[in-house]
Amino acid sequence: MKSILEKIDISADLPLTRIRVVLSHTSHPGNIGAAARAMKNMGLTKLYLVNPKHFPNEEATARASGAVDVLENAIVVDSLAKALEGTVVAAALTSRRRELGPELMDARRCAQHLCGIAQDQEVALVFGNETNGLSIDEVALCNLLVTIPTNPHYSSLNLAQAVQVLTYECRMAINTSLENVVETHQMASFEEMEMFYTHLEAALIDIGFLNPNNPKKLMPRLRRLFGRKQLEKEEVDILRGVVKVMHKGKGKHGLES
Repeated sequence: MKSILEKIDISADLPLTRIRVVLSHTSHPGNIGAAARAMKNMGLTKLYLVNPKHFPNEEATARASGAVDVLENAIVVDSLAKALEGTVVAAALTSRRRELGPELMDARRCAQHLCGIAQDQEVALVFGNETNGLSIDEVALCNLLVTIPTNPHYSSLNLAQAVQVLTYECRMAINTSLENVVETHQMASFEEMEMFYTHLEAALIDIGFLNPNNPKKLMPRLRRLFGRKQLEKEEVDILRGVVKVMHKGKGKHGLES
């Protein structure tokens, strides 16, 4: 047995330890347990729960089977923003394209993308509740949209099934694609991006470009613009420097039409 274990490259699984599975406002505790089991099957262990309706719960424990440790170490928070603290990319599961949403990827491409970044930085897969999925505000906090290709005449997936599909794709991504991972630079964290958006919005209001009483869709569009690029930390620092100078200048360019 020892000789077999010595041949296993445990380090190859490290990207999976940097992928969070975030379940938001889950209604049924059995789905939490089943999701934990799906995660452990594929080597993921970081489970974050945003305002679960019932947790901890005996049904969750029973459905987790041998993955009770994933439940025991689950982090429960009261907002998606808190669940994403420390991450640089968050992919939100959706069954449809959103008008002002970020870039949409299929499950396989998204898993490959996340595993490349997870070589040295934290990322997240975000799932909404069983009935309504993720809210518009929750999607706005994510960098990517991910969809699972299904039968167009019957596309309904159970929450745990969706977790299983995406965690499987992550497992396959590290098994087949690590040698092709492109070198990544330090990406801006979720917190850094949120501070940038706050700084940018305040500056746009101050120079008269954004009317806070009639904001329309300017900030969602800007979030989509910058989120699509998935900015590096250095790039965000540059942009905040530009915003700071712009803010000091306080030039008036007219309100958003």
